Amino acid sequence: MTDDEETVQCWLVERSSFGDERMVTLIYAPPEGDRHLTKQLSPNLLRRKRITAAVDVEPERLEPVNDEETQERYATEAQRMAERHDPDAEV
Repeated sequence: MTDDEETVQCWLVERSSFGDERMVTLIYAPPEGDRHLTKQLSPNLLRRKRITAAVDVEPERLEPVNDEETQERYATEAQRMAERHDPDAEV
């Protein structure tokens, strides 16, 4: 099995911040929009970490997207990011 078969390329589809601690939430999804990976980072960590347009994720780390509207939104945004950015481009 190759590395490509062991991971799924997911694109940044949403970035938001919330709460008193001002945590930043990054959501990555594959072009189909049917699954997602959520990362929560503190602003300090966010400044030190390189945030790229896409990440390679092990399939078992991806959660299903149960809402059809959200799935369509993630798919549209993932495809837009793929068209506009190289996977390793900082965003």
